[in-house]
Amino acid sequence: MTRTIGIYVYDDVEVLDFAGPYEVFTCATRVAARTMAHAAPPFRVRTVGATTAMLRARAGLSVLPEADFAGAGDIDVLIVPGGVVTAEMSKPDVIAWIAATARASELTASVCTGTFLLAQAGLLDDQEATTHWEDVADLRAAFPQLRVLAERRWIDNGAIVTSGGISAGIDMSLHLVERLAGRELAVRTARQMDYDWNQG
Repeated sequence: MTRTIGIYVYDDVEVLDFAGPYEVFTCATRVAARTMAHAAPPFRVRTVGATTAMLRARAGLSVLPEADFAGAGDIDVLIVPGGVVTAEMSKPDVIAWIAATARASELTASVCTGTFLLAQAGLLDDQEATTHWEDVADLRAAFPQLRVLAERRWIDNGAIVTSGGISAGIDMSLHLVERLAGRELAVRTARQMDYDWNQG
């Protein structure tokens, strides 16, 4: 079974927040192709923007989304990265799309301040969640119904997974590879990436 990973991208998205998960899932697919040549690829990864217009990630990197909301198709795993999320939180179409996509997907995950967008979409009420250490106090203040835990690489609540800041998204994504496609593939992917996987 091939799962479609949809990674939401937007102006001022943190580069490693989306590029880290993108690398993990595409690398896992390459590793799987070498070891399970006749099996379906485990993941198909695409970036999704509100439109397909060029956007600027944080620090100015140009990003061209592969699909817009209307053309995104079915998404099995939605990844919502962080960055400067203030503008995104105030866009009803963005929050509605995140909420609807999360309801239809197998699981939804956030990286860093992407947790704010999941919370704004009502996906984290009365759940444990985490974010970048620098934003923990703001998350608690903005969403008092959340149980915000600091200094966690990721928190897996089943249908919803949140991670700490920036590089923690790589650790969380490897955890998702393990959860969805097995520990052996996750370990081999971390090795292929020459990455010291923090599993806690």
